[in-house]
Amino acid sequence: MDFIQSIVLGIVEGLTEFLPISSTAHLIIAARLLAIGQTEFAKSFEIIIQLGAILAVMVLYWQKFLKDLDYLKKIIVAFLPTAVVGFIFYQIIKNFLMESLSVIALALLLGGIIIIIFEAGKSKRTADNGSDLITYKKAFLIGLCQSVAVIPGVSRAAATIIGGLSLKLSRRAIVEFSFLLAVPTMLAATGYDLIKTGFNFSGGELEALLVGFLVSFFAALAGVKFFLKFITKYNFFYFGVYRIILGLIILAWLWC
Repeated sequence: MDFIQSIVLGIVEGLTEFLPISSTAHLIIAARLLAIGQTEFAKSFEIIIQLGAILAVMVLYWQKFLKDLDYLKKIIVAFLPTAVVGFIFYQIIKNFLMESLSVIALALLLGGIIIIIFEAGKSKRTADNGSDLITYKKAFLIGLCQSVAVIPGVSRAAATIIGGLSLKLSRRAIVEFSFLLAVPTMLAATGYDLIKTGFNFSGGELEALLVGFLVSFFAALAGVKFFLKFITKYNFFYFGVYRIILGLIILAWLWC
């Protein structure tokens, strides 16, 4: 993986990590377009550079982590289902699901349809008037929704946001909770992957990781600010449409 490829993947990761369009799917697609082979390092790279995006959230929301212990406990409760599912199905996720463009395409399509149907039955005013209070029960249910996102293309952000809106939370409350829930989720995914791979990276691979990490950090800062501004004016319908179009393009690509 060269310098330019690391930058491109870092941008893709940072901009898409917190949007309901699946950053993992976009990373895999970008890697294929850049002719990056699906080596063990490439798979680890796609997981590890997510730490850059996570750091961006920690910088923007550090007070939530340091001053609101009750909120932090709810994040941990929400993280537990994904931790269990990810641990059990790690090999299947990394060695099969992350290599299957057909799975990604179908997940994007189905997720897009669900988002559109959900938004069709829920007005923006209703969502904006939702509760900002996230109970431990709601946190756990949101965590169950997130666990489905171990399937590439589903989107961790989409699963948690739709789950939170279904529980009658306001858009801003569930979007910010989704941001923060990404921190333990991605830290655990990265840490577990490093343990399994044994951190056996060459000097060149470490440089690629550092570049991808830094680029994803700055791109994620922009992505988070964009998303927060976006939800004050629009719902998630357009993301649903985008997912369907992208899913259809991937399927057409596979069939050609």
